[in-house]
Amino acid sequence: MAGVSASEPTYAKSVPGASQGYAEWEAAGLRWLGEATAQGGARVVGVRDVAPDRLLLDRLTPAPPSVAAAEEFGAGLAATHLTGAPAWGAAPPGWEGEGWFGPASDPLPLEVGEWSTWGELYAVRLASLTRLAVDGGELTTAEAAEVDALGEHCAAGDFDTSDTPARIHGDLWSGNVMWTPDGVVLIDPAAHGGHREADLAMLDLFGAPHLDRVHAAYRDAAPLDDGWEERVGLHQLYPVLVHAVLFGGGYAGQAMRLVRALGS
Repeated sequence: MAGVSASEPTYAKSVPGASQGYAEWEAAGLRWLGEATAQGGARVVGVRDVAPDRLLLDRLTPAPPSVAAAEEFGAGLAATHLTGAPAWGAAPPGWEGEGWFGPASDPLPLEVGEWSTWGELYAVRLASLTRLAVDGGELTTAEAAEVDALGEHCAAGDFDTSDTPARIHGDLWSGNVMWTPDGVVLIDPAAHGGHREADLAMLDLFGAPHLDRVHAAYRDAAPLDDGWEERVGLHQLYPVLVHAVLFGGGYAGQAMRLVRALGS
């Protein structure tokens, strides 16, 4: 990793043993999201260099979360989303092949490409995870059939909104939201053309500081379609199923509760 002064503060993120292309995938996502920062979008950690087994990133200094930073982040996230993407499921520009979602040590493939609607994209992703969960013994075939039925409703457009493809972080849980003296900085994305409600639902899934202020600032900048509260569980289903596949435990039960709530 040449071209970086030894005096510049950097952080080397090691991804030994990660799936081929994972480091490059993450770097592509960071750069794509970073392009939106100049248009008022959320801050993103800078990429200095990338190699197959590691990333060299700007070093971030932690700071306590604040209401002001939360509100700035909410508005910035809205601006990032509104810079858009060329299609539902679109990968960052220049990326070829499948994407990745989950921890660098054991990521799962993330389908990327071009779909005509968000529901069609989501149905494909749910079906892929359901097969993995059945193969790993986390879901029964009967439970998988319930997820598949929900996927059919998605593919039919039952949950589509007026949104166009957004430029989303894709893995926006609180651990990927870094609070610094300059405000929030995003790390570790699975960036693609997706539904902006997915990023907000992911923040809700595990909680985040001053989340109510993040939401309020976001909706002031970019109002959501009516009924967004009822769709939170739908968008959380994908990451919960990922957790079921990777970690087992109670995540499968949580996923099925989300599925049945959406069908009630």
